[in-house]
Amino acid sequence: MSLFTISVNNEKYQVDVDADTPVLWVLRDHLKLLGTKYGCGIAQCGACTIHADGNAIRSCSFPISSVGEMKLTTIEGLSEAGDHPVQKAWIKFDVSQCGYCQAGQIMNAAALLQRNPSPSEREISQAMNGNICRCGTYTRINKAVMEASKTL
Repeated sequence: MSLFTISVNNEKYQVDVDADTPVLWVLRDHLKLLGTKYGCGIAQCGACTIHADGNAIRSCSFPISSVGEMKLTTIEGLSEAGDHPVQKAWIKFDVSQCGYCQAGQIMNAAALLQRNPSPSEREISQAMNGNICRCGTYTRINKAVMEASKTL
């Protein structure tokens, strides 16, 4: 076990975990931030997507030892009142069905819009392609991302 100091949602935390512990389990089991979901465990589905210095990463395969000075943001830290443009667009287009993948979808979309505030429909589809929605709400997801890009 090793002691790691990490920045999550603009707060510093110290956790005593093995160096190869995935960030997902640090967030969920040690910090009790349960918005980030476990899906596949092999970085293929996107349910565990968070931001590391503004970039979307899969927290299920990212070891705590790789965090260093990066600032991590989870769905809980995306906006204090749940009013990020992507979150508002999600509500407007009634994207969620079961909701399990939605935190990862929203975090991936927010990272896309941070680096490309005016993506084309094709760019949205390409960027969101790695996030799986078992309910198949892809059309509404893409519409919501496009809507959010207009309000940024």
